[in-house]
Amino acid sequence: MDGFERRRERKKENIRQAAFKLFSAHGVQKVSIAEIAKKAGVSQVTIYNYFGSKDELLRDVITAFLDEKLQEYIELMESKLSFPEKIEQFIFDKTKSLGMLNPDFLISMVSNEPGIQRIIEDFASNKLIPLLIKFIEKGKSQGHINQNISTEAILIYISAFKAVKTPELMSDQDRNLRLFEELATLFYYGLMGKREFI
Repeated sequence: MDGFERRRERKKENIRQAAFKLFSAHGVQKVSIAEIAKKAGVSQVTIYNYFGSKDELLRDVITAFLDEKLQEYIELMESKLSFPEKIEQFIFDKTKSLGMLNPDFLISMVSNEPGIQRIIEDFASNKLIPLLIKFIEKGKSQGHINQNISTEAILIYISAFKAVKTPELMSDQDRNLRLFEELATLFYYGLMGKREFI
């Protein structure tokens, strides 16, 4: 990559970061390209040249956000924490990080818009699920996850929690965070409370 390409990529990354900060603080609808350009220190024309439209920029921001989260999950999985500490951190930190995002931005991330749906589905199928399978298998081998429950059943159980990501829930931030914390507790500990399979 030559100097011109490096500068171009740096500008694109500045635009992505500026857009993410503004979208996550104020919501997508309330943020203009002019505001993003000002925060990124570029012209509006530069944003349109690099991304084409605000919708395309949003899709790019969501892709970058998901890839960054995936890298955090990989680093967590490879850390020296115990398996129970890793899974608690994964579930409860994820809940807290979602609670800090503007509800409008969260709604955009679970939008029915085909481009965003493709991004989310591709991320889940090709990146997140393979990582989860590896993590589940490791938990089983270490005796932290019940070996009598198939990985397939666990993945179905995990996918059932997608149903809570509705626009109604996402639009109420206080309720959103409280319910996500309750669901994370239910997911991790079950109806009967904490129990370790050793």
